[in-house]
Amino acid sequence: MAREIVLDTETTGFDPKTGDRLIEVGCIEILDLLPTGRTFHRLVNPERLIPPDAIRVHGITDDKVKDAPKFAEIVIDLMDFIGDAPVIAHNAQFDRNFIDHECGRCGQALLHETRWIDTLALAQAKHPGQPNSLDALCKRYKISLADRSFHGALIDARLLAEVYLELRGGKERVLDLTSRKGAEQAAAFAAAGGHGLRPRPLAPRSTEAERDRHLAFLAATLKDRSLWEGYGIN
Repeated sequence: MAREIVLDTETTGFDPKTGDRLIEVGCIEILDLLPTGRTFHRLVNPERLIPPDAIRVHGITDDKVKDAPKFAEIVIDLMDFIGDAPVIAHNAQFDRNFIDHECGRCGQALLHETRWIDTLALAQAKHPGQPNSLDALCKRYKISLADRSFHGALIDARLLAEVYLELRGGKERVLDLTSRKGAEQAAAFAAAGGHGLRPRPLAPRSTEAERDRHLAFLAATLKDRSLWEGYGIN
């Protein structure tokens, strides 16, 4: 099964090289483009004050993170959750810069650049010349933003997981019934109460006597021009 991790971060600013730090990380696990329900979410003490402009974006104040663990205290759990899966992020270079910077500060091995998948690049290729921010993509794909008053790492990762599904072909791709895997998914969907593949025609529900009466009615009504004769039914 194809395991991927959708990741989002919140930070004190735009550039770790100028002293900005990560203050929140959220991850969603997906298997074969379906969320599994497993998540990773931590607030992080940035060891510096959070600028007002950043607070207006994500609503995370100094008080909210003053007792949070430092990145070095959560990095092992984060990397264990990610495992060897590809990491999906929107404008991935931004998140990667902060994850790499924080990993470098505490001596943690970096995630190789080839493991990052940028949904912004995917969106720009699919919708050239159009707005492709996360908000714009949610509106384009009719993904509700009603529960989000501020940007947040976990809620944005959840939204991005839905966007990523659409960018990869939407629900039609997930329930591709032309493949063996699609048939298995359809069977699982049916077992959960949905409509799956029908393995064989339904048995007739009419009785033999009812079918005999129906044929007699047709014979008496249509006589020599019975439309059923062409199918070998008299």
